Amino acid sequence: MFNFSSSLRIYLCVDPTDMRKAFNGLYAIAKHQLDLNPMDGSLFLFANRRRDRVKLLYWDGTGFWVLAMRLEKGTFWWPGRTEANHTKWS
Repeated sequence: MFNFSSSLRIYLCVDPTDMRKAFNGLYAIAKHQLDLNPMDGSLFLFANRRRDRVKLLYWDGTGFWVLAMRLEKGTFWWPGRTEANHTKWS
């Protein structure tokens, strides 16, 4: 069970992400591409190119959670680089 605080920071990776990536791959994107600390309690969201799959990376203090969702039809709305001010929202 997640218990997110009202001050939770949420970051979206606006570049398409290879959905074969798991813990280490998503951690590396957050750390090196987004230049953020994945272990600070923030939530990181990633989507594939077609925007029909998303993954979430979250550090709960004891380990990482990776959650995935696949839409059976339709797509998620996802900002582009210009809308997201290049890499992150909070």
